[in-house]
Amino acid sequence: MINSNILVVEDDTAIRNLITTALETENYKYRIAKNGNQTIIEATTQTPKLILLDLGLPDMDGIEVIRKIRSWSMVPITVISARSEDKDKIDALDAGADDYITKPFSTAELLARIRGNFRRIQYIQNNQNDGTPYFHNGSLTIDYQMQTVLVKNQEIHVTPLEYKIICLLAKNLGRVLTHTFITKEIWGSSLEGNVASLRVHVATLRKKIEKKDNSNMFIQTHVGIGYCMIKQ
Repeated sequence: MINSNILVVEDDTAIRNLITTALETENYKYRIAKNGNQTIIEATTQTPKLILLDLGLPDMDGIEVIRKIRSWSMVPITVISARSEDKDKIDALDAGADDYITKPFSTAELLARIRGNFRRIQYIQNNQNDGTPYFHNGSLTIDYQMQTVLVKNQEIHVTPLEYKIICLLAKNLGRVLTHTFITKEIWGSSLEGNVASLRVHVATLRKKIEKKDNSNMFIQTHVGIGYCMIKQ
């Protein structure tokens, strides 16, 4: 996937040049969008493999761009923003972003996050179903072909990142997965920020799938260690 097409969405020339120069050093192909409307057009017509998205766009907020794209596409979206408050990060992740990088950032970190995204894509393509179209655990079902999660046959809306987490836990049913293992599989690294994001995503995911069936606890937290999907 080294030549995968990346859509860079950034209206600041200096930062855009920093990002594209880093991509060129690794021979990544890329396209550029400078506002929200152009981003949506590019995402629709060019089918990028990854979107690097600034939130402060001149014509619309980046959160709205994420929501619009998520209405029809599961393309990975990494936010690159100067907004550093937890609420901003949570809003972006809840809208459907897969990752969040705060400005200023190092190009080494950016490239590591990109590699992690492409590893996740490859992992899902190679291992999401192991030849089995469904995963069943009590009242919980994962439809790998449709990439949907159901509890008691009711579809639960999950973000792309939440879907990846629940698939990883399902693949390792009954096993305790450490924070380090999960973050390396999902983000490609086990940085402190990734572990914090993991806790937010798992907490949100548990509320979504367990509120539909109070009799079951699907994801068990092992404090200071990690998480485990319990066999029902």
